[in-house]
Amino acid sequence: MYWIIISLVEICANLSMGQPKDKLLNWAIFFILAFIWGSSFILMKEGMKALSPYQVAALRMLSGGIVLLPVAVRQFRNIPVNKIRFIFLSSLLGSFFPAFLFCIAETKIDSSLASFLNSLTPVFTALIGIMFFKSIIEQKKVIGIAIAFIGMIVLFLAGESINATYISYSLFVLLAVVSYALNINLVGQFLKSISPTNIAAVGFAFLVPPSILILIFTGYFNLPLSENSVLISTAASVTLGVMGTAVATILFYIMLKRAGTLFSSMVTYGIPFVALFWGILAGESMNALQVGGLAIILAGVYIANSKVKIQKSKAETA
Repeated sequence: MYWIIISLVEICANLSMGQPKDKLLNWAIFFILAFIWGSSFILMKEGMKALSPYQVAALRMLSGGIVLLPVAVRQFRNIPVNKIRFIFLSSLLGSFFPAFLFCIAETKIDSSLASFLNSLTPVFTALIGIMFFKSIIEQKKVIGIAIAFIGMIVLFLAGESINATYISYSLFVLLAVVSYALNINLVGQFLKSISPTNIAAVGFAFLVPPSILILIFTGYFNLPLSENSVLISTAASVTLGVMGTAVATILFYIMLKRAGTLFSSMVTYGIPFVALFWGILAGESMNALQVGGLAIILAGVYIANSKVKIQKSKAETA
């Protein structure tokens, strides 16, 4: 199993060598990531049935780091010294902090609500890019973001009633979203020359020691680890770390290099589709307003990433 994961990592690394404008492959990565990360919310809930949110998040970081550790050891020497601090900061902003914030939030809010709020990532990515990274956003992309954001609001309002507890714990998700947005701009600005595999592997290697310390101090190793409930929650957390963090992060950085910051951030608009899919399998119903919200989101993503064709006049072509 370990070598299967390593082989998958190598395949992911090779993807980044393709043509950046190959939109078919970009969209394939987009949908794969949406499925993986959309499933992560359910795995978090499953993990917290027998474990604390801190233990689930720490196991997630630890398992992802262990899987990529051999790659990190092998590739660390290829990382320029002046880029190490950016990779470390990226691992904190893009993985470590959000993992804990989402788990804490899901102790009080539904996984579907968390996924809907996560859809705000492109909005904050664009705002932070404009404010701090001097990014220039095309008008059609702004329109697409706005339309998709409206769809997210429709999805948000289509769910169950929102109370004070939901609102207060939703702030943890918003903090995670801001962290994601900062990381996307950081990677796009300072780590363009670094392999996506190296960014993820070395970044997660930095997270192994603090994750172990958190597991020790929260008493994870004192739990009855042989009990079925603890085993299931641990398995869910490890799956979350290997697929939802290690492999997914590499795929995300590949897409970031191939398709740019805005398109990559908009993968969060695909996550509610998957979250609602798992909800339906769990017995939840989908109403017409939710279907409409998903359709609006898809339209916004399409508009933001469609190619505008400009026809030259005869005078210009003469």
